[in-house]
Amino acid sequence: MTRVAVLGAGAWGTALADLLTRNGHAVRIWAHEPEVVASINSQHVNTLYFPQAALDSRLIASHALEDVLEGAEMICSVAPSHVTRGVFERAAPFVRPGTRLVCATKGIETETLALMSDVAAEVLPQLPFVALSGPSFADEVHQGQPTAVVAASADPTACAETQACFSNGYFRVYSGSDVTGVELAGSLKNTIAIAAGVLEGLGMGHNPRAALLTRGLAEIARLGQALGAEAKTFSGLAGMGDLILTCTGGLSRNRQLGILLAQGTTLEEYRATHRNVAEGVNTALGATRLAQRHKIAMPITEQVAAILFDGAAPREAIRQLMERELKAEQ
Repeated sequence: MTRVAVLGAGAWGTALADLLTRNGHAVRIWAHEPEVVASINSQHVNTLYFPQAALDSRLIASHALEDVLEGAEMICSVAPSHVTRGVFERAAPFVRPGTRLVCATKGIETETLALMSDVAAEVLPQLPFVALSGPSFADEVHQGQPTAVVAASADPTACAETQACFSNGYFRVYSGSDVTGVELAGSLKNTIAIAAGVLEGLGMGHNPRAALLTRGLAEIARLGQALGAEAKTFSGLAGMGDLILTCTGGLSRNRQLGILLAQGTTLEEYRATHRNVAEGVNTALGATRLAQRHKIAMPITEQVAAILFDGAAPREAIRQLMERELKAEQ
């Protein structure tokens, strides 16, 4: 049995905390909202972010970071990317050196352009870091549907321990060492999923979707390799697997945002009516800036950012993509 602190009580954080509890670990989950803490502890449900899921009664929630982190041997961070640095800074005084840090957050800081592993290296440098990513909707994991993800770390022991903690009869964890590739793939696919939603919202068919997934994966891999990632990572679970799921699955928040954008909803209107974070929004901005820094062509990501932040019309964005200069595929 491992003592685990889960930081972040959105749907995915709650699903992972419940999974770990059912695997026999002693799990405490930190939630920013007092009402989430109260509902998990008294009703065994996260009424705000995961209301349809009955949680294991052994899962304990707290609003106090120091209580959640006390004695923790493993930290599972699932906070949104734009607040992860702040959460790590608040947590730092209560973390024991050598505690394993498993990060299931998918995103890029928009100002520093740091991945979550970079943030951890700055704020919690004494902790071995593991990136956990792959095609996994929270609802389906909670239902016990067969799911496969990847844990990547430069520390083989931390990676193996993470595999052992999370894996069970319906949740299979593969191991890897390409932290940068796994993080980038998991982050950037959210932006491509917004584009997939735009196509659906405009009533487009299978041809455009197939082209989008293929060319979207190509530009994700281009940026990843420029940052030192391994090409093979992008054909695996964190790359192709998660891209297919997020671009085609009805449970994808990023895809749903794209549908609404195509139907005339603005980003501001979406944010005013949706509590859950669509990570692809900030990632579109961060990835565009990273691409400019490294002189990498990411035309789909750039057009998604233009729709989100510059008011570009979705049909015009598609026209811009289709009328680019002709070139070889590879």
